[in-house]
Amino acid sequence: MSNENWYENGSWYEPLQREPEPAPSRKEAATEPKKKKMWPRVLGGALLLLIIVIGLSLALRDPSGSSGEFKLPLPHTAGDSDTKTEAPSGKTPGSDAQPTEKPGRELPGGKNKTPSYREYFDELYPREETQSSSIGIQRGKADTSFRLELLPTEGREQSLQQLYERCSPSVVGISAYAEGAVGYSWGSGVILSADGLILTNTHVVDGSDRATVTLYDDSEYEAVLIGYDTISDLAVLKIEAEGLPAADFGDSGAIYVGQKVAAIGNPLGEQFRMTMTDGIISAISRDINYNGRTMTLMQTNAALNEGNSGGPLFNMYGQVIGITNMKMMSSVSSIEGIGFAIPTSTVLTVVNGILESGKVVGRVSIGITIGPIPDEAAETYGLPEGLYIADVVPGSDAAKKGVQIGDILMEVNGQPVTATKEVAEIKDQFGVGDELLFKLWRDGEIFELSVALVDTNDVYG
Repeated sequence: MSNENWYENGSWYEPLQREPEPAPSRKEAATEPKKKKMWPRVLGGALLLLIIVIGLSLALRDPSGSSGEFKLPLPHTAGDSDTKTEAPSGKTPGSDAQPTEKPGRELPGGKNKTPSYREYFDELYPREETQSSSIGIQRGKADTSFRLELLPTEGREQSLQQLYERCSPSVVGISAYAEGAVGYSWGSGVILSADGLILTNTHVVDGSDRATVTLYDDSEYEAVLIGYDTISDLAVLKIEAEGLPAADFGDSGAIYVGQKVAAIGNPLGEQFRMTMTDGIISAISRDINYNGRTMTLMQTNAALNEGNSGGPLFNMYGQVIGITNMKMMSSVSSIEGIGFAIPTSTVLTVVNGILESGKVVGRVSIGITIGPIPDEAAETYGLPEGLYIADVVPGSDAAKKGVQIGDILMEVNGQPVTATKEVAEIKDQFGVGDELLFKLWRDGEIFELSVALVDTNDVYG
């Protein structure tokens, strides 16, 4: 789909057209006050009808007070049938998949049957097929000594105007083309180094065979691909340029909820290049499932739209603290102000790994997908405290040792776990080949297993 004129001017907020109403005649004007005095009769009739309805419902109610329906709620999470997190912010409308209309979800087994706890969690944490990326852009080598560093905050906070003037030159537009396809994908990026390293999202260039980078002065360069990482959704490109205004990167570990932030990017297409939106950090750590993988992201209410993906999220000191890549969308309700960004703590590891070897190596994985257990589910099914294992990756040591979907992870190395980040914090202290001791619950029995950590690339490709 062409990126030019994908919408029609004036079509978004066009006012409702109405035919002018004729002026009332003298007779109609004279009788109007009498019509207004009819409301006591209407109100009285409505109250009588309400009393009759309430009386009938009380007379027909089940004396036990039970409706006979299973009442355990299914909490809405990213990936539910009517709510989704997607990375639409990376491509122009028409090129990204949009949410599809789906009917409201019904509990397994019907309304009057209590599902098994496994059926319940299959609905709560639906398994998604892990998708890999395919990028045909010409590969290049990072012939540079540059390595990304996270800088401490210094000086005074800037105004939005000051931040834009200082930081917008480091933001770029990215056009990605697929051979044989009509049109192109459009996203954002940020300059890593003065000699032409550019950071963006993997999904911005996924499926493409060629990419160009447009700088703040409208100059355009052909890009080569240094490397990409599907798991973190980060890719590094290179253009032949010198003296570029590289962005400063700050430490996302120092952010806090309520902190002011600003996003600069290219929403909706070239016409709206270099748009700034502002907001706050809404949450520091959100586990979001996308393409069968769990990403730990920052949440912000700064407005993000198609085309913002790959662009920077700045703190008020003018430092990049995140790379925007997702927003929450829904096919059945309005969702505003729930966007996500990859924290620079993740960016640091991935970018330097790509610059060193073209990919990230040595990143450990257990090979399982886990999620918290709602209090209502624990009470209904008599489940222990812990984390539900929603998926086990084939080829992982966890699969080889017999960890199963439906198991509940109660402890790791003797530490009780009830949140996914607790497991991640323990795991990240160890390397590939190291073993973790799991305490697991399965169908009322508790047992222990030692599970070896594996390189993420070996199980997720």
